[in-house]
Amino acid sequence: MTSQPAAAHAATTEDFTRNLAAVNQKIAAAAEVAGRDRHSVRLLPVTKTIDTDRLALAIAAGVETLGENKVQEAQDKYEHFIEQFPHLRYAIIGPLQTNKAKFVAKFADEFHALDSLKLAETLQRRLELEDRTLEVFIQVNTSGEESKSGIEAADAANLLGSLAPLDRLTPVGLMTMAANTTDQAAVRASFSLLRETRDRLQQDAPAGFQHLSMGMSGDYELAIAEGATVVRVGQGIFGARSYPA
Repeated sequence: MTSQPAAAHAATTEDFTRNLAAVNQKIAAAAEVAGRDRHSVRLLPVTKTIDTDRLALAIAAGVETLGENKVQEAQDKYEHFIEQFPHLRYAIIGPLQTNKAKFVAKFADEFHALDSLKLAETLQRRLELEDRTLEVFIQVNTSGEESKSGIEAADAANLLGSLAPLDRLTPVGLMTMAANTTDQAAVRASFSLLRETRDRLQQDAPAGFQHLSMGMSGDYELAIAEGATVVRVGQGIFGARSYPA
């Protein structure tokens, strides 16, 4: 992917306010260059590895959705914040094993990595038990890299069609991760393939199926140029991550 420096480490509400404003300014500028309305692009903060103390500061600065890769970490944060911040939304943006679907069904609002009918059917059953619904993005591997999850673009229509009877799932669009390269043309090609796939599906897709979840801290401006409606940004808001050993 393309390379951009991480934001300064945010440790106060003022830091988060400043970093969020900087990201939103870049989103607005990229949208303007692309001839798009700024409000057609939603910022999804990626909060993985960020502890609850720092998250509370980020929430005070305006973060309203937590984007998490790991279900257990997301559930822990949901349980921690549910009373203090009941308005928060939770988006699972990483791959999901079917045995974890029961947890996602309890609290998540969005799932950005749907890649099989088996997983969809498992989520449907669990959501029925919880009497909840879930917005889902079908993940498409647009780079051809074996290290990335997702189905091939050619298979997206079949999976989307198979979701029709699953009334607890609301398909809202597609998701991808760009090619892992500094070649901007290759990165943009990953994003344009997702847009083309969405456009091809829309004629037969359910109402509301329009979103493109693509672009991260290093490449979200390119994603916006190619039509992204959701950009997933972590380091641009929180600063460089520190992973446990």
